[in-house]
Amino acid sequence: MKQLTAIIRQEKLEVLKEALFDAGIRGMTISQVQGCGNQHGWKEYVRGTEVLLNTIPKVKFVIVVDEDQVDGLIQVICSAAHTGGVGDGKIFVTPVDDVIRIRTGEHGRGAL
Repeated sequence: MKQLTAIIRQEKLEVLKEALFDAGIRGMTISQVQGCGNQHGWKEYVRGTEVLLNTIPKVKFVIVVDEDQVDGLIQVICSAAHTGGVGDGKIFVTPVDDVIRIRTGEHGRGAL
């Protein structure tokens, strides 16, 4: 099993959520997060004073899937989240040793 963690633009939340549902994904965790990457924020002026805003609001999706689904889901995420501009986001792929469904005690693939 693998965990896909995608950090994307806020305006792509609904687009990606629908694309994942269409791809057969039923379970996901979605969080509002703040962060910065290569763009390191921007400057704004508040009451005549320059303010550096170095964290940007993003959305984080976390999905755990079988290894054979990873490549296809990466394509789904990239297609749904792509704008071509700086700040489109990142996808992190990490191994998952086990999953346990708390209600039933099931382990592994059956717990997904």
